[in-house]
Amino acid sequence: MIEVKNLTKRYGQHYAVDHIDFTAFDGEILGFLGPNGAGKTTTMNIITGYISSTEGDVIINGTDIVAEPEKAKMNIGYLPDTPPLYGEMRVDEYLRFVADIKKVKSTDRPQMIREIKETVKIADMSVRLIKNLSKGYRQRVGLAQAMMGFPKVIIMDEPTVGLDPKQIIEMRDVIKKLGKKHTVILSSHILSEVSAICDRVMIISKGKIVASDTPERLSQNLTHGHSMNVRVKGKPEEVVAALEEMPIIKSVKQEGSRESGAIDLTISGDEDVDIREAIFSCMAKHNFPILQMKSLDLSLEEIFLQITGDETGSDSNVS
Repeated sequence: MIEVKNLTKRYGQHYAVDHIDFTAFDGEILGFLGPNGAGKTTTMNIITGYISSTEGDVIINGTDIVAEPEKAKMNIGYLPDTPPLYGEMRVDEYLRFVADIKKVKSTDRPQMIREIKETVKIADMSVRLIKNLSKGYRQRVGLAQAMMGFPKVIIMDEPTVGLDPKQIIEMRDVIKKLGKKHTVILSSHILSEVSAICDRVMIISKGKIVASDTPERLSQNLTHGHSMNVRVKGKPEEVVAALEEMPIIKSVKQEGSRESGAIDLTISGDEDVDIREAIFSCMAKHNFPILQMKSLDLSLEEIFLQITGDETGSDSNVS
């Protein structure tokens, strides 16, 4: 588990990280999102002990990263966006080297290395030189070094960057497996990946956490019921006419018919108005049965843009 309390990083008068608090729980995959310059990479670097904070605390599995850095770092595996690999080493040679650095007991190393290679699917690359591996396999070797010692927490910065679609799917599966045994924090600019992998999404903007929830709940909270997909039984022209008579309804769009005798509609109102009760009352009044009604959820990309606003155009170099 990771506990971040009042975390702050200041450069002169600029706050790269501005008094943030959050907890990443055991067995949780937490997606960390933000525009360039928002503070996400700075936060991850503080959590891993790579840089110090100006204020605040980071507790890794009960250990303060500042008070007991060596003990805390034993609980962290880190995969940066460019894996720390030695191209002239063979895969097994490199993993033994990492195990030595992380002080894994010599009696435990062979079995641990076998398990890790099996998890990230690099067993058949054991004797290959790292420099001769594809981008996807080098990324897996980088993840293998992060897993060495079986740390409680694994932090990944852009783990799928530069991978082809097949490699992205494979990496996604590996990360999901890790989430069953580890606390995982990952940052990514590929929002569809975050939505597919993560249990919870945290969005940082201008050094502050501006949203933290599941992708589904973020979407529901932002739509507020003002745009709905509805399936209604009745003649299309009569259903549409009844809805358009209501001042609260701003638009009614026909989406065809997927069920005999019914019509599918996208119905919208003003952004700050919940139209669900109005739709129900209107359809009940005209005796048009509602067969299905659900909120028109925002995609993670739409949520990201709506929350962060014009900061996505920032040219700040602090991330």
